[in-house]
Amino acid sequence: MKIVSLFSGCGGLDLGFIKAGFEVIWANEYDRTIWETYEKNHRETVLDRRSICDIPSDEIPEADGIIGGPPCQSWSEAGAMRGINDHRGKLFFEFIRILKDKQPKFFLAENVSGILLARHKEAVENIIQEFEKAGYKVKIKLLNAHDYGVPQDRKRVFFVGLRRDINTEFIFPEASPKKKYLKKAIGDLPEAISSQNNKAVANLDVSNHEYMTGGFSTIYMSRNRVRAWDEPSFTIQAGGRHAPLHPKAPKMKFIEQNKRIFVPGKENLYRRLSLRECARVQTFPDDFVFYYSSLADGYKMVGNAVPVQLAYAMARSVMDSLKTAKTENVSRQKKNPISEYSLQPA
Repeated sequence: MKIVSLFSGCGGLDLGFIKAGFEVIWANEYDRTIWETYEKNHRETVLDRRSICDIPSDEIPEADGIIGGPPCQSWSEAGAMRGINDHRGKLFFEFIRILKDKQPKFFLAENVSGILLARHKEAVENIIQEFEKAGYKVKIKLLNAHDYGVPQDRKRVFFVGLRRDINTEFIFPEASPKKKYLKKAIGDLPEAISSQNNKAVANLDVSNHEYMTGGFSTIYMSRNRVRAWDEPSFTIQAGGRHAPLHPKAPKMKFIEQNKRIFVPGKENLYRRLSLRECARVQTFPDDFVFYYSSLADGYKMVGNAVPVQLAYAMARSVMDSLKTAKTENVSRQKKNPISEYSLQPA
């Protein structure tokens, strides 16, 4: 099945769908710092570099599905939480605009858990109604990537819609009984290289196995940032300065509310996860190489991606649903009943 990818980033979501048997024929990404990474790792996909706002729907190829992660900064609990009033939040409607015009069999959109905060309830309901008016039966669910073979606690929201004339129900993937932890994810890697001035290091034995240096903010030091070898990682964020610390270090010592320190005498053990370690935690394969001159751009690419294994689990569920589907002769203009959706973690 052929799919189109919007707001593609470096292509974690795309890679999961490819692993499940889909073919990504066209993708769109506006951030120039990502272009080289996407194009060198997805050589079979046409990458359109324009802003999605400037791309007419008739210039996008026909496909069986549309996937993507519209920018989430405005929905994030760590951000300003402006939601739909932020121009990046409004990009969700560009996704819907293309969906209405192209009418693929399905769509999948991913976003941060902050979109489910009470202050965004009206905006989320509006988005669901727009998906329905576009002709889709919509489901929405909050998933933790750790339940699907990802060595990381990472909660994300997925909107999935099947076109109304397709007579089947989408079922979210069941959580895997097997959990993956840091030891298995990164325990075999050699010691990472410290980056000077946080620039890319040339001729690394393991691609991207370098880490950001520099001080730690009071916000960073307000919480423990170390997970042990037998635990899942904290969420990999889009900023290198907030990358989790390597599990070789002991957990940070509590001093008082919102204040922790590195264990005295062990300070040399505390370093941020390398970019390759973050990529491993995001379940990217080692042959997926990230291209950048500034480490900040590399961490941003990795942190913004959908974990490949989580994307694969979702893609398999979409594929299974479509294999059992029958297309009915139903008008796509018919009003869809209220969407069925759950806001509970899987």
